[in-house]
Amino acid sequence: MGIRAFDLAKTVRGIADGDRGVLARAITLVESRRPEDRENARELLTALSPRMGRAIRLGITGVPGVGKSTLIDALGALLLTQDLSIAVLAVDPSSRATGGSILADKTRMPRLATDPRAFVRPSPSGGELGGVARRTREASLICEAFGFDVVIVETVGVGQSETTVADMVDTFLLLALPGAGDDIQSIKRGIMEMVDVVAVNKAEGDNAPRARRAARELLGGLRFQRRRHASWEPKVLTVSALTGAGIPELWSLVVEHRNELESSGELANLRRAQEQRFLWQLVSDGLLDRFRETPLVKRRLAELEDGVSAGRGTAGNAADELLALYDEAHR
Repeated sequence: MGIRAFDLAKTVRGIADGDRGVLARAITLVESRRPEDRENARELLTALSPRMGRAIRLGITGVPGVGKSTLIDALGALLLTQDLSIAVLAVDPSSRATGGSILADKTRMPRLATDPRAFVRPSPSGGELGGVARRTREASLICEAFGFDVVIVETVGVGQSETTVADMVDTFLLLALPGAGDDIQSIKRGIMEMVDVVAVNKAEGDNAPRARRAARELLGGLRFQRRRHASWEPKVLTVSALTGAGIPELWSLVVEHRNELESSGELANLRRAQEQRFLWQLVSDGLLDRFRETPLVKRRLAELEDGVSAGRGTAGNAADELLALYDEAHR
């Protein structure tokens, strides 16, 4: 969607009217890296800002194979029975080498994929967390403006993506596996400090006793972690995305958490702090883009990177030279 194809008034009207085609094109616009599209995206987000802020924002993380997509499908199916509309943005970890996706999208959420009240969209990371922060956050705001009651962001659950997603949602859910005794140590302390709710999945059949034991162990571990919100003590429960057991209770905790934050005033403070961090993320990303596109830097960048990789120079010396070239270009 280039600058000539963009009509701000028509796009805003389409979002307000619930036009799915306009929604999809608007998200494509905010995901674009083209300078003219970025300018149009900023205008669109500004125009839509009065329609934002009402949705419940839920982030879900967990190791690959824990059942995040199955859980989202089950949770979404429950929400649809309550006449709630839902948007799901699945952060898709594209390969750095090939750019190919290693996740499916709508095929993992069959009930949501076929219901007109739901919207499922992969959000390609391209291996860049900063890109995820901007593109996914702005896509979620577009979904809010469209009128979805609940916006879920599913993180890949690796690296720093948890922090990135936690900084754009109200409630952050960690999905864990039964028999997690040995795995508790592998859950980064930083992640445990971010979570509001922990759900131990696959609590069915022979797994049920192990799931309950894992839930007790995780709850014990959380008591020694710093709380994300002063008004909320993190909760732990067991669920089965496969059978639906525990899903209503999980949603009740999400609603309870949202209500608690709202009544205490922490929700407004949280969102203001997130906006401020996002401001500096955008500044950082913008400066890095400008740095890389500076002609003097661009001419030396590949050679210096190759030299550092081959051991012909140090990273420190290469960085100093690149920064000196940047300074020289802007004198």
